[in-house]
Amino acid sequence: MSHRNIAILIDGGFFLKRLPKLVNADDCDTVTKVTDCIRRMCKQHIRFLTGDSSRQWHQHVYRIFFYDALPYDGKAHHPIDNRAIDFAKSDVAKYRHELFDALRKQRKVALRLGKVNKDRDWTINPRYTKKLLKTREWLSALDQIPSPEGDALPDETSLTLTPEQTQSLLNLRDLWSSLDGGTVSLGLHQKGVDMRIGIDIASLTLKQQVDTIILVAGDSDFVPAAKMARREGIEFILDPLWQEVNADLFEHIDGLQSGLPKPGTRTPPQE
Repeated sequence: MSHRNIAILIDGGFFLKRLPKLVNADDCDTVTKVTDCIRRMCKQHIRFLTGDSSRQWHQHVYRIFFYDALPYDGKAHHPIDNRAIDFAKSDVAKYRHELFDALRKQRKVALRLGKVNKDRDWTINPRYTKKLLKTREWLSALDQIPSPEGDALPDETSLTLTPEQTQSLLNLRDLWSSLDGGTVSLGLHQKGVDMRIGIDIASLTLKQQVDTIILVAGDSDFVPAAKMARREGIEFILDPLWQEVNADLFEHIDGLQSGLPKPGTRTPPQE
């Protein structure tokens, strides 16, 4: 068994999204169980690198950094459900704050929190956009309505529609009736998380605080920081939680390893 000085950096948003695909649903349905999954994942990484599976595995850990964003705490009015939303009181916000409080109490865990900003107003889910744009063709059935003169509208309007035009209007009605609250979303965007990951990698490297960095993440935004760390002699390991990574990323890391079970096995790491 060799002693190592290891920092584990976890992209929290990515981790929480992938976790249900790696463990049984009843193993990650509470904050306590999620924090236990984080602990087991980190312990398994330490075991892989040092051979130490004892209760003293924390002696090899410099720090476990968990990166996420404080939930959006603004208010908005839902355009389809026609209801006011206080995001600060949402289940997502309550869960995140509870998780952050639990992680603060864990040994050698440090939170790095960005924030969520509103970049734009409500937008339609892209998978509905093409369908809705096609409704312009169906509106041709209404071309028979005479254009009003000034602000005056006709008292009554009679339309004689072909079967095809009637079906178009029925399709239009059914499509808009099918839209529910999940069709639209507020333009919220996470800020500051990737920046914090990059800064910490650089700081850990240049201050020579660790000899190994394990990054739990799924994208390539870390590549510049990883290249710098490796040039300075740091062993850089990526855990993409069994998600596919681009082949060209392998030249910028020293290895892939996972601290959680492969999807489909549903077998938790050994304690």
